[in-house]
Amino acid sequence: MTADARQALRRQLRQRRRDIPAAEHIAAADALAAHLRALPFADVDGPVAGYWAMDGEIALYRWQMQLPAHQTYCLPVLHDTLLRFAPWRPGQPLRANRYGIPEPDIDPAHALPAQDMALVVVPLVGFDPLGRRLGMGGGWYDRSFAFRQRRSAPPWLVGAGFAAQQVPALPVEDWDVAVDAICTEQAILYPEPSHA
Repeated sequence: MTADARQALRRQLRQRRRDIPAAEHIAAADALAAHLRALPFADVDGPVAGYWAMDGEIALYRWQMQLPAHQTYCLPVLHDTLLRFAPWRPGQPLRANRYGIPEPDIDPAHALPAQDMALVVVPLVGFDPLGRRLGMGGGWYDRSFAFRQRRSAPPWLVGAGFAAQQVPALPVEDWDVAVDAICTEQAILYPEPSHA
């Protein structure tokens, strides 16, 4: 798939999720939370990360509110060319990053590196039945979790999106970092091979 074709697909899938009615977004957040909690590795100890839903992305607030006490919820923070992760609770200060996405208002150097996370839920633009994912195209998650390509290592990575974002097939690039599962409002998909 050419770079232009990938960008066209991203535009199409982003519009598809924006077209989902608000009432379906709310119901989807509940169903997604149930699927995230049903993952075999969901009860892992340590910091877990989500994302601030933007541009029609499926929301994680229901999952965040139901996390057990031994898990600390974090949001991603841009730091140079990588993501770091900062603990965040509703009501704590946020600031917009260079893309206009809210992130915790802290010095990124004091946030947790990707290697310190136990589980990270990654927003998806698209995915296929084999569990290959399509992100926004900036490579932030792929660069931040590139260490997982060389060895099986924490954290668990889970893609999150609407079932409507599934496409028949996506190409795999050398730099793509695989997820351990994909959760939608309808199902859990485990890519092959999986260490789940």
